[in-house]
Amino acid sequence: MSDLFQTVTENLLYVLSFLVIIILLFAAAVLLEKAAQKKTGKKEPLFQVRKMAMIGMFSAVATILMLFDFPLPFAPGFYKLDFSELPILVGTFAFGPAAGVMMEFVKILLKLFIKGTSTAFVGDLANFVIGCSFILPASVLYTFRKSKKTAMIACCAGILCMTVFGTAFNAIYLLPAFAKFYGMPLENLLARGSAVNPLVKEGDIVSFVVACVAPMNLLKGVIVSVVTLLIYKPLSPIIKTGHRA
Repeated sequence: MSDLFQTVTENLLYVLSFLVIIILLFAAAVLLEKAAQKKTGKKEPLFQVRKMAMIGMFSAVATILMLFDFPLPFAPGFYKLDFSELPILVGTFAFGPAAGVMMEFVKILLKLFIKGTSTAFVGDLANFVIGCSFILPASVLYTFRKSKKTAMIACCAGILCMTVFGTAFNAIYLLPAFAKFYGMPLENLLARGSAVNPLVKEGDIVSFVVACVAPMNLLKGVIVSVVTLLIYKPLSPIIKTGHRA
């Protein structure tokens, strides 16, 4: 805990910018959710005791899954895959986009308390915003029209958004930030990609993110979406007991 507090103190400006991003994403989710409720005529309070309890439960499960991350053979070791978005997508389908952003935030918060940060919050911010780029488009589409067909379209939209955004975000922000954090030239970081993936051209950040990052986000999105589509309908009555559908 003291190490986490020290890290927050040393990176206060970055933490504050992180919080601003969280607030903006949450505000966007609330506005989109209210627009969907207005269109469908189904209005629900943003905060309910049961909803908050379920958000806490899904966030805890997501945190556990996040701790069991693992590397992939086509990407350097500092990239690891986890399936923490699975319970969050299920919970977001049940309770809406705003709940999804809250779950992403609580997941990161719990992870920081349990494990701390090894990247001065750079990796944690990346996990949060890339996770939101997946669950927000999917949940917004599903909230406007709740059907099996829409759920499939929503998942495809979420996968596409996460893959495109995650790839661009890595190239524009994350990789340069990691290079600065590790105190090495960006070329050295990119060399780790070319060492494990022959499709990565030496010193080329575009081929790096296309060959390493895009497939990882695509794989994660597909697996999470398929499992969600298989389990959500049977679980939905249990999740929504005492909650208006």
